[in-house]
Amino acid sequence: MAVIDHDAALAKAGANVSGFWSQAGFLARRYPLGAVGAVLVLLFVLTALFAPVIAPHDPLSTNSRASLATPGGTYWLGADFMGRDMFSRIVYGARISLAVAVGATLLGGVLGVLIGLLSGFIGGWLDLATKRLMDIMQSLPLLVMALVMAASLGPSLENTIIAIAIPLVPSVARVVRSSTLSLREQPFVEAARAIGMGEMRIAIRHVLPNTLAPLIVLGTAQLGSAILTEASLSFLGLGIPEPYPSWGRMLSESAAEYVRTAPWLVIFPGVAISLTVFGTNLLGDALRDILDPRQRT
Repeated sequence: MAVIDHDAALAKAGANVSGFWSQAGFLARRYPLGAVGAVLVLLFVLTALFAPVIAPHDPLSTNSRASLATPGGTYWLGADFMGRDMFSRIVYGARISLAVAVGATLLGGVLGVLIGLLSGFIGGWLDLATKRLMDIMQSLPLLVMALVMAASLGPSLENTIIAIAIPLVPSVARVVRSSTLSLREQPFVEAARAIGMGEMRIAIRHVLPNTLAPLIVLGTAQLGSAILTEASLSFLGLGIPEPYPSWGRMLSESAAEYVRTAPWLVIFPGVAISLTVFGTNLLGDALRDILDPRQRT
């Protein structure tokens, strides 16, 4: 029976924790903007996860006496025209934005990886057909294509995720295809073929893992694009329907009528959108530099 040395195990765990924090500190010093982006993204995620704990009020409850209440006191960021607490709605709106952004990025990423991997690895007529299809899809701007999808599917959380995910597919497919075209001619792929390994197994086990680095960077960038697109769709009335709190719908409800009389109804949701997208972009730029071998010393 093996004897466990608890002191050695604790020392090893402490060394691992110390090494993690020292490495995190080094990366923060080398990429300060990336560290700022990571803090903003972490704050966004924690806000979404712990919304019931953070929000002081029910985001859906109305109070006619508190209609257009100014920031301060009971309502930290004021109240909207229906007397709903703005701070609670912004906190719960982070959940909506996180669900849409992660769902759309994952769905678009999975579809794009499948299309790009098959197109680049198999080649031939399949590669030609998929490449032309991706070119056609990418010729339309992300927001325009999302508008078309959202208008045809209707406003709901699931339909918004699908409407944003489909326009994200071409960029992922092109990145995976270009990586696959260069990887399929590498010696390790030829060696796998020589020992009798199947083509599909080679593609999944050897080619796909080597495309993850650019996908991580692209996925971070697409996360911010998905949040901004969801806010735009909700602003136009094609995204998340009432009564769910959405940052874009908050702007849509307040921008026209209350921008002068109650500017906090526009300022605070706009700041939430801006900080979240800003954080994801900074984090994506830092990840690109970290994962790029040419940037390493």
